[in-house]
Amino acid sequence: MKLNVSALILSLVFASAAQAERAIVIMKDAQSFKEVHQAYKAGGSYALKGFKIDGVKENALSKIDAQVEDTLSNLNTVIVNVKDESEIAKLQANPAVAYVEKEVFHEGPRPVKGFLGSAVAGRVKTSKGTPWGISAVKAPEAWIKSNRGQGARVLVLDTGIDAEHQSIKANFEQGQDFTGESNGEDFSDHVGHGTHCAGTIAGVLDKKGFTGVAPSAKILMGRVCSDQGCSNVAIAQGINWGITQKVDVISMSLGGMWSTPAERDAVSKADAAGITVVAASGNDGSSRVSYPAALPTVIAVGAVDSTLKKADFSQYGPQLAIVAPGVAVVSTVPRGTGREAGVTIKVGQKANKVNASTFQGAREILTAETNSLVHVGLGKVEDFAQANVQGKYALIARGEIKFTEKVENAIKAGAAGVVIYNNAPGLIQGALTDGSTTLPVGVFMIEQTMGEEIVKQLAAGVTVSATLQTVATDYASFDGTSMATPHVAGVAALVKAANKSLTGAQVKQILRSTATPLNPNTQNEFGSGLVNAEAAVEAALATH
Repeated sequence: MKLNVSALILSLVFASAAQAERAIVIMKDAQSFKEVHQAYKAGGSYALKGFKIDGVKENALSKIDAQVEDTLSNLNTVIVNVKDESEIAKLQANPAVAYVEKEVFHEGPRPVKGFLGSAVAGRVKTSKGTPWGISAVKAPEAWIKSNRGQGARVLVLDTGIDAEHQSIKANFEQGQDFTGESNGEDFSDHVGHGTHCAGTIAGVLDKKGFTGVAPSAKILMGRVCSDQGCSNVAIAQGINWGITQKVDVISMSLGGMWSTPAERDAVSKADAAGITVVAASGNDGSSRVSYPAALPTVIAVGAVDSTLKKADFSQYGPQLAIVAPGVAVVSTVPRGTGREAGVTIKVGQKANKVNASTFQGAREILTAETNSLVHVGLGKVEDFAQANVQGKYALIARGEIKFTEKVENAIKAGAAGVVIYNNAPGLIQGALTDGSTTLPVGVFMIEQTMGEEIVKQLAAGVTVSATLQTVATDYASFDGTSMATPHVAGVAALVKAANKSLTGAQVKQILRSTATPLNPNTQNEFGSGLVNAEAAVEAALATH
C-alpha cells in the first residue's frame, strides 16, 4: 500500500503538538491570502469569524472561529490561534486552504561541547586572537576582492543575539523575536548559541585579531528558538521576514530529523527570492543529514577539526554539500558568560601559567584560590585511602574510571579542588553534572606533560601548589555543525558581496565547485570538501 507522505507527516505533527494553540495556514492562491490579509490589517479585530471587508465581502476564512496572529505575505501564509481540533478540521476542509499544520517544536540548538555561565560584570573583554577556522577557510585571502563582505546582509535564525557585544555591535543591523515570548522586540540571547554563530559570520576585526569570516557584512537576528525548542511557526515567520528584508543569506544552525510542509515551503520561497540558505547537517554522527539542511536548495554543512578530519559528531550523506571548521571554534557569546580556565602551577619558588580547561557543573572560582597539590593516582577509592587531601587539591591522572567518579571520590576525601592531567596530548572539556546541580569544588584539566612533571617533582619531595581561577570572558569555544554552518554563511556573504546578481543555486554551485577536496570520502562524509573563500570569491567575480 502506498503511503501519503504529506498526510503521514501532518499526522505526526498533530500528534506531537496536541497542546499547541498556534497553527500555520497556507492559502491556495494569492487572492485568498489577500482577503484574509486585508481583514487582518483592517484594524479593530483580528477575528476571522464574521469579518467582512468594507462591511460587505466576507474573507475566505470568515466562518472559522480563530484569530489571526500574523500574515506572511511572502509565503501566502496566515498564523492563527485556534480553540480546538474542530477548528483545525474546518480550516483544513476550507477550499481556500492548501494545508494546515499546528505549531511543533524541534529540539533547540546547542553545541556538542562548550558551556556558558551566568553573566559576570568583572570579566576579560578581549579576545584571544584569530580563530583557527578563519584562516582554514581562507577568508583573509578573499577580503581584498570582496571588501570584507561589505554590502552583504545575513539573517541568522537562532536563539537571539547580544547586540551590544563589542565584536558584533558595529555590524548588527536589526532583530526580531518570533517565539511569541515577547512583543517581537526582545531578541536577546539567553542561550549563547545565536551570538556565537553571529560572531563567526560577521564579527568585527579587532586589534587582537578576532574576526568573523565576513567582518564588514551586516547581521540580522531572528529569534526563533526558545526554551521549548525551535518552532515551525517561528521559522516560517523568520524566513518570511528575511525575504521582506531582501537579505542575501539565511543561516540556520538548527534542525532535526524531519521538517514540516510549511518549513519546506518557506525555504523554497526563500530560494525563489534569490536568498542563499545555509544549515547544519546535525550532530548525532549518523549517515543521514538533518533538516532543513537536507532540502535540495539548502547548503548542508558538516564539521571538521583543525587537522581537517571529520568531526565524529558530524552527520553526513548524499545531501551534504560542504564542510567547515566545527571543533574548538572560538567566537562571541553574551558578555560575561564565557568561561576560561586560569591555572598557575608553582614548583618550589617558580610559578608558571599553564594551558588548562574547566568543566561544566564544577564550582566556579571567580576569585583565584591557591592550595598545595597531592598526587592521588587515578583517583580511585583505594588511591585516596593512601593520601591526605583534606583541604588540598587532588592531582589525578585521567584514565580507567569516569571523571565524575574521580571527582566524587575527591569530594568524599575532603579535597578542596581537583586538577586532572590528561593521558594524551591536548585538553578536553565536558559536563560533570546534568546542569541542574553544581559540585562543591572546582575541577580543572591540565596537559599530560605538565601533569607528569608535577608528579615527578612531588615524588622528589618538592612542594607544588596550584592557583585556580574560573575566568569570565565575552568569548567561548564550542563544537558542533552549528559552528561550521556560520563559516559557510560567512563565505556566502563574501561571495554575494563580490557579485550581488548570483542566485542561491549559483552560490551553492560556486561553493561546491571551489571547495578543497578531502578524503576518504566514500560515503560523502565531506561533501565537496572544505569551503574555500578565496577560490569562491574569485569564481563569483568571474561570473560577472
